[in-house]
Amino acid sequence: MTQTDFMSWRMEEDPILRSTIVAVALLDQSPDQTRFIDMMSRAVDMVPIFRRTVNGNAMSLAPPRWADDEDFDLSWHLRRYTLTEPSTWDAVLDFARTAAMTAFDKSRPLWEFTVLDGLHDGRSALVMKVHHSLTDGVGGMQIAREIVDFTREGTPRPTDTDPRPAPPDGDMPHPPGRTPWYRNTAADLTRRASNSLLRSSVRAVRAPRATYREATSTAGSVARLARPVVSTLSPVMTKRSTRRHCAVLDVPVEALAQAATTGAGSINDAFLAAVLLGMAKYHRLHGAEISELRMTLPISLRTETDPMGGNRITLARFALPIDIGDPAELMRRVHATVEEWRNEPAVPLSPMIAGALNLLPASTLGNMLKHVDFVASNVVGSSIPLFVAGSKILRYYAFSPTLGSAFNVTLMSYTEQCCVGINADTAAVPDLGALTDSIADGFRAVLGLCPATTDTRVVVAS
Repeated sequence: MTQTDFMSWRMEEDPILRSTIVAVALLDQSPDQTRFIDMMSRAVDMVPIFRRTVNGNAMSLAPPRWADDEDFDLSWHLRRYTLTEPSTWDAVLDFARTAAMTAFDKSRPLWEFTVLDGLHDGRSALVMKVHHSLTDGVGGMQIAREIVDFTREGTPRPTDTDPRPAPPDGDMPHPPGRTPWYRNTAADLTRRASNSLLRSSVRAVRAPRATYREATSTAGSVARLARPVVSTLSPVMTKRSTRRHCAVLDVPVEALAQAATTGAGSINDAFLAAVLLGMAKYHRLHGAEISELRMTLPISLRTETDPMGGNRITLARFALPIDIGDPAELMRRVHATVEEWRNEPAVPLSPMIAGALNLLPASTLGNMLKHVDFVASNVVGSSIPLFVAGSKILRYYAFSPTLGSAFNVTLMSYTEQCCVGINADTAAVPDLGALTDSIADGFRAVLGLCPATTDTRVVVAS
């Protein structure tokens, strides 16, 4: 495992921090079972980590290794059920929340896909449950684009006759020990330090003041990225539990893009502004007037040369205002703050920072995350329709882990809609309907920046 994978693995020592991603695709009809099995067989061959288990020593501080599951059985990971009446969308969301709350069998590969048939109008749903150490949201969409079809009849794929690549860590019969891992890590750090020292020495000779300022800036950035958070800003969403509930919203992509342009920001800025406006209303409903909330923003570290799968993100934790009522002004403030954090000098050093944090007790990491108010993530989906075994995907929602916060809200763009999934801790948010309606009103306020001719309908899906 990489250090970032290991972090998501270790934090599960506290069940509140369970790192499970659940995505739900609404299908226009029931998928063909044979074609579905063929699709998933191709997927596990394309991304071998999906047929590997975790091989580690619970007493070791070294990250565990991935090893091929000698007993891998694809059928165990693929389930299919028919919903009983009332077979509504609420039943699908209830299944999704149960999946999010249920721990994986860690003796098997960490994923499950379930088809739910029997929805009204002949529709079905595909519920995809994946551990965060296998992939992040961006990696998940990369995998999806490679294995799904672009027409109902199917998409021809090149036949790969080459054997599946061997695990980079080897098929180890025993968990890795501390000594070899620390020896290899120390050697790697020494090499990196030597190279960095050489480059820094050259810069120091040529520009000593600039080198000093750069070193000081980086040290301060590392401290900001890894600093403990010991208090919750929200006076309302303070409790934490292992119980979850889910809700969804639909927002037109074109309208959100137009609103973002009007506010001189990006779709992500418009999305965050909508959530913040919703949070202001939600807190007012509870008699609380506060100026800001603290959020966790996943920042992608993925490059074009990275293989599919894997967890290549870092988590930035910072405060954003909720006392600005003008959507355009709020968007500008959000843009400035988010850009500042995306460009922190410590962001490229995140894997090394994760390695240092992994040396601390898991409870310490948990305490750093449980005082964050919410998590927000924006994943670029597909601009064209996708198909699964003859079924067209109508909507595609992601319910990402709360990571110890009160709720996670994830926006997934798909064709003409932004599919917004809310995964909330029921102890922190006992009134999910009020939270969902508040965020929906936040989107409506942002979309008020659009021309009158634009479709600005925000739908609380049911």
